[in-house]
Amino acid sequence: MGRRLFVALMNDLVTLWIEWLRPSTGLATVQWSLLLAAASLIAYLLHRGTGLPKVVGYALVGSVAGFAGFGGTAVWPLRGNSLFILELGIAVVLFEAGARVPLRWFRHNPMVLVQSLAESALTYVAVAATLRWMGLSPAVAGPLALMAMAASPAVLARVAADAGASGPVTDRAMVLATLGTLYALAIGTAQAELQSREELRLLATAGPAAMVLVLSVIVGGLLALCLRLALKVMSPVSENTSILLLALIAAAAGFASHLGGSAPLAALVGGMLLKQFAPRPWSWPRQLGTAASLLTMLMFVLVSVVTAQVDWTWPVALLVLALVGARALAKIAGVAVANVGSGVSWRQALWVGCALSPMSSVALLIASQYAQAGGPVARRITGIALPTILVMELLGAVVATIALHRARETSRPWLPRRGHRQPEPVAAPLQTPGDEHGA
Repeated sequence: MGRRLFVALMNDLVTLWIEWLRPSTGLATVQWSLLLAAASLIAYLLHRGTGLPKVVGYALVGSVAGFAGFGGTAVWPLRGNSLFILELGIAVVLFEAGARVPLRWFRHNPMVLVQSLAESALTYVAVAATLRWMGLSPAVAGPLALMAMAASPAVLARVAADAGASGPVTDRAMVLATLGTLYALAIGTAQAELQSREELRLLATAGPAAMVLVLSVIVGGLLALCLRLALKVMSPVSENTSILLLALIAAAAGFASHLGGSAPLAALVGGMLLKQFAPRPWSWPRQLGTAASLLTMLMFVLVSVVTAQVDWTWPVALLVLALVGARALAKIAGVAVANVGSGVSWRQALWVGCALSPMSSVALLIASQYAQAGGPVARRITGIALPTILVMELLGAVVATIALHRARETSRPWLPRRGHRQPEPVAAPLQTPGDEHGA
């Protein structure tokens, strides 16, 4: 009741103020500018005071805004500019993540690929079986299990940067999260297009998923080729190179979506192929790091604003808890099942599985694709997916932070010493597990 009154009051104030705003700015611009400013400040203070990663602060601010009724242009299901911002933010993050995955690493250590397939498949089966046991239909349980497959490379990268983490556990978790995202995007994008069918099975999406993957690979290959040619004549640390890189990623994202592929998947493939064309580590320019950080922060705030707008009920809360629990156990068990010969110890495998906890923007993008199909099944899927994403964006970041600290791969203490100002993370070269650790 109190929330409804607050939302009604906010709407009245918006109606009053909107007449005084100039058309060139608009209320949404002012609201989002102030929201991002608050998110930046609170995330910094939270990280400095508690040692938690800044992404927790971004998600908290967005969650409070969403619960208070703030939506701005973030209307569910996402469309137009808000959807493109989400896709572009994911594309930039996945391009960087893909550039950390050398395909030759799988040739020298194929168990890493087996480990990825095992944890993704086990996650899908465990989550789908748990939700079916709790009474959900296959049309609802299947898409939710697909979203659960994808860990969040974006959250994990921010957690690792804030903690100064590097090592076998960090590298392995990033690679598994990236590959799991690849599987979820390819299958989820295709399955969302077939949502209107009365009976939808996972095997029925094999052809459409292959088409999504092929189109994304073609666009990603063109992106990698253009960047490779540009890097032959431009300095990798030039500001113009940074602008060119962002512009080409944005163009590839729009082109892939227009053709029927997946924009984030095309960027991920582009990063992986560029790594093969230019196997030596190359510097991630400081200018691009700043622009990418702003885009990433906007993406995290957008995700939490949207997911916080869903109505919570006790049945939904129980389903969310069951999904989160089944997913966590499946991630750890999947990494452990294929751990023999993978190059990490059993203790490290445990922390890798824990580091795969975060869910965020990729899952929201897949959920948005299902929501656009409309109908009661889509509403049921998103009614469970959105609160799950919100919980795991917050809780997953904390669990991943604990895992990296327990794995003893962090270069910064959990809490800075009193009176000691902890240095901010800076843009680092794009290195891969094969470059540093030979895992």
